[in-house]
Amino acid sequence: MSSNPASGAKPTPPDQDEYAAYSNSIVGAAIFDLNGLPKEYFTAGESSNMSWVQTIFQALGLRSLLMSSLQLEGFHHAVIQGPDCCAVVVKQPARYMALLIQQAEPTSTMTESFVQWVQRFEPSVLKTHPRFRAA
Repeated sequence: MSSNPASGAKPTPPDQDEYAAYSNSIVGAAIFDLNGLPKEYFTAGESSNMSWVQTIFQALGLRSLLMSSLQLEGFHHAVIQGPDCCAVVVKQPARYMALLIQQAEPTSTMTESFVQWVQRFEPSVLKTHPRFRAA
């Protein structure tokens, strides 16, 4: 986004606009270290069901096994589809980030731009966001 310094108005960072657009569909988040071990969990609202985190843990273990056995490189993201929600797992520079997304339709949220947004997502936002609590 370009800005006109003469106007005195500060541009809104694109991430804030994207966060506003995407955040309402996030119902859970989990942060894993680069070894695939879970570090932190967050839930939105009253939901405390964290069973999806086990699925992500298993997917990261499978990824590790495939990479060592088949010398596969270049993992960027994975999507695990459920009946009402899906989980997207992305590799960030210092961690894996997993978000549980509630979807009205299976393809409504999971776009390439959304995956790119998750890759840039800073999980520290969840610690102070009023919608989320540590689980």
